[in-house]
Formats: sequence, C-alpha cells, structure tokens
Amino acid sequence: MLDGSGTVIHTYPVTLGQADDSPDDARYEAKALEAAAHGRLVPDAELPRLSARVHVGRGGQLASYGDDLDNSSETREGLEQGIRMRAYFLWEQDGCPEGRADDYWERASHQHLSERAYVLWQQEGSPEGHADENWHRVREFGAQ
Repeated sequence: MLDGSGTVIHTYPVTLGQADDSPDDARYEAKALEAAAHGRLVPDAELPRLSARVHVGRGGQLASYGDDLDNSSETREGLEQGIRMRAYFLWEQDGCPEGRADDYWERASHQHLSERAYVLWQQEGSPEGHADENWHRVREFGAQ
C-alpha cells in the first residue's frame, strides 16, 4: 500500500482464486485496497489517496514495511484466528458448554463479518440501502 506521495506504508499478502489462475493486477490491487479499508490502515478520509502496487515475492511472505501493523490482519489465516479468538470468548462467556463448537464458530464469524461490513458502509458515507451490498462483499472476502 502506498500513500498519496507514493511512499510504501504497509504490505498485505494477497491471494486470489486458485493457484493455477492467471494473475490479474487489477484484482490484486482492488483486494489490497479493500484490506486497507478493513484494517483501518489510515483514517477513512485518507482512503481515496491510497494506491496499491503488486509485488510478487519469490522468497516467502512479505514483511511489514515502515509500520507495526500485523501483515496477516487481512489474510485468510488472520481472519480465522480472529474468529477463533472471538468464538472462544463467547464460549467462555456462556460457561463453556460441551458439544457446541460449530455454533460458537458461526456466531463469531457472523459478528466479525458484520462489524467489517459496518466499517465499509461507514467509510462509504453510510449510503441508504447499501448495507446488504457491503455484507456480501465481506462474506466474499472472507471466503477467498
């Protein structure tokens, strides 16, 4: 991710589709910008000034550059870890009932994705009638 002056401010490891899909820079850039919005990389007013540049790493995962943000915050693994922690918290709150792990995972996932959709909706200026659109976007993002 680059700020308005072209300075690298953060890196996101981005994966799209299957390993045999042909690369599409525009899709990678769009996903990186969406990750920056989800991760609140910059204040909402500064989001339009961000840009993304694709960097193909052949030596393993990219390290964060110039910041202390967790570079896995918007990866599949990062999403699952966040949901796992929330599910465990909800399970503990309810007294640690046996045999309901799937229920807690679904509840945590729904809460997490709902919060992300709400952030996107707010960043767009809270447009009337667009909440469902953001819900579908974050579900699709989480499914990749």
